[in-house]
Amino acid sequence: MAVNVARLAVFSPVDSTARVDVVVRRLTDAIALGLLADGEQLPSEAELAGRLGVSTVTVREALMALRQQGLVETRRGRGGGSFARAPSELDVTERLRAFAVDELRDLGDHYAAIAGAAARLAAQRSLPSDVAPLWRSLDEMAGAESNAHLRRLDGRFHIEVAAASQSARLTREEIRLQADIGPLLWLSHENLGGHDETAAQHRAIAEAIGGGDADRARALAERHVLDATDHLIELRLRLRE
Repeated sequence: MAVNVARLAVFSPVDSTARVDVVVRRLTDAIALGLLADGEQLPSEAELAGRLGVSTVTVREALMALRQQGLVETRRGRGGGSFARAPSELDVTERLRAFAVDELRDLGDHYAAIAGAAARLAAQRSLPSDVAPLWRSLDEMAGAESNAHLRRLDGRFHIEVAAASQSARLTREEIRLQADIGPLLWLSHENLGGHDETAAQHRAIAEAIGGGDADRARALAERHVLDATDHLIELRLRLRE
């Protein structure tokens, strides 16, 4: 009987509260990572509901939560609607202090697996038009004038790799992980002077994907994340000292 009840609980419909949380998280990550640009107008409530597969009531509640967080601004009248508002820069070092070393290692291992799978599939499935955005992002990174801009472009590059895999699930997971750990991984490069090394790794990944070398693309993407994780753990240990 207990097993049957547990199965019923596992497979019961997702309630509206959980769906609101999912929509809030999805849009928060997109705004934080710059996938929705500062000031960009969001689709209407009806269109958002249709795209996300939820009710307009759920979308309305999610937008209300985002307004309270300062991530969405709603304007009334002609030309009105809901507009994305980029968050202020977080104190990433203080955020790093909240993680234990074991948590960072586990998160890095998970991210490496996702990044490696995405790069492998991208090498197997992508067309030249899918690879072109990677090179545009790398060119923009070479000319970026601030670390904040570099960090956003770094996140965009990795999301573009996932998108080139033609897997919606991998892309969504990449977006989630970029929001969770992306700024922290960039902090390791920023503090340890690894910009040149990072750029070289990015270009090697893009070349492997463009050349259709799936095994090399996977290995490079995994090593890229694991190297950054090792640097991040070193930095975390220094903060402890």
